Amino acid sequence: MEHTPLLQMRKIRKVFSGVTALDDVDFTLEAGEVHSLVGENGAGKSTLIKVMTGAYQRDGGELLLHGRPVNFRSPQEAQQSGVVAVYQEVNLLMFRTVAENIYLGREPRRLGLIDWKRMNREARGVLTGLGLTIDPKAVLGSLSIASRQMIAIARGVSLGAKVLVLDEPTSSLTEHEVTLLYDVVGRLKSQGTGVVYISHRFDELYAVCDKVTVLRDGKFIATRPLDALERIDLVCLMLGKERSSLEKKGATAFGDHHVQEMTKEPLLVAEDLTRGRRLRGVSLTAGHGEILGMAGLLGSGRTEVARAVFGADEVDKGKVFLDGSQLKLRSPRDAIRSGLAFLSEDRKAEGIVPNWSVRENMTLAALPSLTSLGVVSRTKQKEVVDKFMNRLRIKASSGDQKIRELSGGNQQKVLIARWLCKNPKFLILDEPTRGIDIGAKGEIQGLINELAAGGLGVLMISSELEELVEGSDRVVVMRDGECAAELRSAQISADSIVKAMAADSPAEDL
Repeated sequence: MEHTPLLQMRKIRKVFSGVTALDDVDFTLEAGEVHSLVGENGAGKSTLIKVMTGAYQRDGGELLLHGRPVNFRSPQEAQQSGVVAVYQEVNLLMFRTVAENIYLGREPRRLGLIDWKRMNREARGVLTGLGLTIDPKAVLGSLSIASRQMIAIARGVSLGAKVLVLDEPTSSLTEHEVTLLYDVVGRLKSQGTGVVYISHRFDELYAVCDKVTVLRDGKFIATRPLDALERIDLVCLMLGKERSSLEKKGATAFGDHHVQEMTKEPLLVAEDLTRGRRLRGVSLTAGHGEILGMAGLLGSGRTEVARAVFGADEVDKGKVFLDGSQLKLRSPRDAIRSGLAFLSEDRKAEGIVPNWSVRENMTLAALPSLTSLGVVSRTKQKEVVDKFMNRLRIKASSGDQKIRELSGGNQQKVLIARWLCKNPKFLILDEPTRGIDIGAKGEIQGLINELAAGGLGVLMISSELEELVEGSDRVVVMRDGECAAELRSAQISADSIVKAMAADSPAEDL
């Protein structure tokens, strides 16, 4: 008897205003399989998912579910057939209960009225089946982001999902919450649900996925079992490059600007930064043109150091010096005036103003220098925007395009440009390449390298070991609010960083 996959997409074609977004793309998902879909921004992942779930109508090809042709005209039709998507931005009702969200629009009724007892009981059953102990009567808005993500998945399961699409499901989760998600995905897999998993994070893909399908420029490139595919080969497939080229240059886009030793006074000095138990006497230095990497597990104090140096959090004690002068940091405004710049790890909450244009977002910090008698000079503003859109190769239709319409990588470039408008002396980057595709990641890494080569001091906090190993001149490892180790040149390796993060010994230089 011939085997029938759970879902098949054959020769899928989609065209927007004469531009081909998908060009004869194939995708096959088996029951009980976790299948990753990867590619750079613009590769066609989102378009393929929207065709799969009925949000877009295909212009060619066929979609089969259990071997039978289907043609979903809306996401609702897809859901009724068991094809459900859970997107990065959870679209649920914050002021309704967990049970209400799970059964929204499908509430069980008795004598024409909602049967609350039955709904809560059935919701609890769905949650228990996923290994979750969330109270079905809890108001959704009172729960953590991770719990809301799980509720969205539970809703999909309650809809009878045979195919569940998870789009960047861990983007806002802690490490513990990510582990919980992996457990839920494992349960779904064991129950025969096919999971399409989209993520930029390779660690996740190799932890949870069975296969990977690579798209590039709207075309199908390959499908491979992940356990037989090395990471560097996956990168090669995504970028269309030879392995020998990547092995020679490294997995990142950092070059060889590296400073050997500080030949003059350090650019930035932080002494004895202390803030309760979060920071316990942290001291560090960074030189002109140096990229100082900072590693550490969640809660180790990495971001707290950045915020203390920038004046965003008040410290109990400690001093910060820039170019030999002690700074009086009562607020970030003082830090900015002194020549410091800070790119937060939370681009959406603390970076972009989504409904503003690229122009407005980019020049936000520089407005005082672009304003005369309370009126912003549009001419000066346009000059600045044009300059940095060209320099950073920001892909936008114009400076007036809403920043929310840009890819994550281009949003990040706009935020970097915002600070470069101020001609800072020292740039603090907290997870500068988080949540962006591998192509944009390389462009930003190359930009950081270029800025450091021009003499700008950089503190780069990153969870990606390759980024730290290939991009840093020195690496400071944080653990429990302290500097656990400082690694230099030949000492810098993924193993030495992990050892310093996990060690039980007191802080030391390795």
